[in-house]
Amino acid sequence: MYGRRASQLLKELSTSEPGQLTSFNTDVFDQVLKECNAHHLELQSLMRKIQEEELDVQTTRNAEHFGAVIHHLSLMRNKRCLMAYMYNRAEIIQSLRWKLGPVLPQEIQEKLNFSEEEYFKNYSAALESYASELELDLTVDMVPPKDPYIKVRVLDDIGDVLLSDQSPNLARHSIHFLKRTDAEQFISQGLMEELLG
Repeated sequence: MYGRRASQLLKELSTSEPGQLTSFNTDVFDQVLKECNAHHLELQSLMRKIQEEELDVQTTRNAEHFGAVIHHLSLMRNKRCLMAYMYNRAEIIQSLRWKLGPVLPQEIQEKLNFSEEEYFKNYSAALESYASELELDLTVDMVPPKDPYIKVRVLDDIGDVLLSDQSPNLARHSIHFLKRTDAEQFISQGLMEELLG
């Protein structure tokens, strides 16, 4: 049945955890592209038949016309499904850039196909370029903080780091009082956690 493979891609999106990226389904994606090419060839063939019989394409209602309509609608449906699949994945990739920074963890990178890796690099570069023009890091403080300093515990040995107002030794399990803007990058990478209260 036409469109079944394309709907598998959308079912995969709907069953996955919101905001989580699954591995790019290259096999099904390629099968849908092949099906689109087959619909396109059939559509061209049927349109040629109508033209060879010198029938008016607008008013003719024969088997070739209805076959062409079916192939055209199937082709359009598959394209919409492919676009929805790519668009939703692109939205997740954008949100990962805001949450995790310019470098994705290896387990997420393995889930991307080549074009998505390029999209992430280009999106990241555009975001960094815009932020540098503003001279402002847009990825920190998405909600305005009550206090510019936070108390953090280091989860993994980071070592000596030069921060905006100090250069502490961020040893594992040490507790520090840091500027929120300095700590955000380490928190998003899972290297430290904010201590509340």
